Amino acid sequence: MSKNTLDKLFGSRIRVKLLKFLFRNYPGNFNAQEISKRIQEPFEETKSELRTLSELGLINKNQKAAYFLDPEFEFFGELKSLILKSSPAEKDKMVRKILGLGRIKLAVTSGIFLAENTGSDLYDTVADLFIVGDDISKNKLRAFLTALEAEVGKEIKFTLMDKDEFQYRYGMFDRFIRVLLEGPHEKIINKLGL
Repeated sequence: MSKNTLDKLFGSRIRVKLLKFLFRNYPGNFNAQEISKRIQEPFEETKSELRTLSELGLINKNQKAAYFLDPEFEFFGELKSLILKSSPAEKDKMVRKILGLGRIKLAVTSGIFLAENTGSDLYDTVADLFIVGDDISKNKLRAFLTALEAEVGKEIKFTLMDKDEFQYRYGMFDRFIRVLLEGPHEKIINKLGL
């Protein structure tokens, strides 16, 4: 299911980001300012969406003005499944942005990105996103990761290696590389022929 489908279904891109954030960080509770910052959306619009979800009974607010999901909400399970199955970032768009970071040889998604498509909890992984490349722009990388985390609603476990280090560690049967490539993963860019 594409992100645009959810935006249309729920009527608001901010509401979708907000729901992704809350479901991925359940059972945590967060104040409106923190949520606004984490999903990278304007405070007033975020607060308005929080009010709407509160009126629906999906979220509650505690004495410290922190919002949290109400597991007693009638469609809690179904909504959680729908939200977590939705694509955190359209794959083609993500591939284009990764290719724009430098000379990319390999990009592997795992963990949170695979959990999206299966609805299961594959969050415990060595890396959600693993990139091998040279001449990577640190500023572009930082901006890309910040935007991706805001879209996904959760901090992403990220690892970057240059081509020489990867080839050395791959040849040495490095534990990190083995665990990543032997576990559930998807190679979204593969110029190394793995």
